[in-house]
Amino acid sequence: MLPRAVCNDNCQPGHSRKKKEGKPFCCYDCDPCPEGKISDKRDMDDCFRCPEDKYPNKNRNKCLPKGLQFLSYEEFLGITLAFWALSCLLISALVLGIFIKYRNTPIVKANNRDLTYSLLFSLLLCFLCSLLFIGHPHTVTCHLQQTTFCIIFSVAVSCVLAKTITVALAFIVTKPGSNIRKWLGKRLSISVVSACSFIEAGICTVWLCTSPPFLNLDTHSLIQEIIVECNDASAIMFYSAVGYMGFMAIVNFVVAFLVRKLPDNFNEAKLITFSMLVFCSVWISFIPTYMSTKGKYKVAVEIFSILASSMGILVCIFFPKCYIIMLRPELNCKDKLTKKQS
Repeated sequence: MLPRAVCNDNCQPGHSRKKKEGKPFCCYDCDPCPEGKISDKRDMDDCFRCPEDKYPNKNRNKCLPKGLQFLSYEEFLGITLAFWALSCLLISALVLGIFIKYRNTPIVKANNRDLTYSLLFSLLLCFLCSLLFIGHPHTVTCHLQQTTFCIIFSVAVSCVLAKTITVALAFIVTKPGSNIRKWLGKRLSISVVSACSFIEAGICTVWLCTSPPFLNLDTHSLIQEIIVECNDASAIMFYSAVGYMGFMAIVNFVVAFLVRKLPDNFNEAKLITFSMLVFCSVWISFIPTYMSTKGKYKVAVEIFSILASSMGILVCIFFPKCYIIMLRPELNCKDKLTKKQS
């Protein structure tokens, strides 16, 4: 049995005994347990830490179970992001429907219909894949989150790149003596989109085969909660996949910027320039923000970046055309385009 104190009362739970210098061994002070530790009995010599899945209560005399933290559909942040994603999904589907319905009009035919459909469908999938990041993570969703997003997004950006190259080459073709005409059309578009997407798919395949993302329980970052998250496993592979998309976006921006002053019927380069400026701005700000946040807020930052950059492409490239198709149909004719060029 512990000796009974004769100089002071017993130390209560939440405190530990500290011997008084120059006093009998049964005389001691009662010091509160330091932060992160508890004592659950009287007259304990030392406080101790709670298990990893528990945290000390306010009085530091009991361990309480930690809650689980992840971006849920049941909280305001998760509901807001999900609603935004679904709204963008419906808008992109509506734009796709408009372009399919008016597929034989000059403004749609002039901007490579197949590429337009591919770009709109890939943007639709980008909005949809953002929902993979909401809800309780599992091993399967951890494997799918980053790789699915990167591959789909690379298809979208490569479609924009193919549009940019087509615009540039289409103007060069009009110059006397040009032999580039044979490269225009579906063959060029398919080649650019396939090659760029294949490289991103290769990066993601290597990522999944060497160090795939996994489900991780972070018990140390927060005191009262366990962060349930998907660990990217390899920062090099993650930033390689994202960096490759950034590289394509920069190439897109540079080429579109150089040909932005082409005649008006080729003015899609101006729209692409602005869309890539929005895209690059979002993802440049994403990296430091992503690295400085934790838990569900880190996931929210990535969802925001996906939705904002995708919506930037959708709005900048397609809304001006939708405006002409739906509200200014008199401008959607070959004669008007010809007059603009002249």
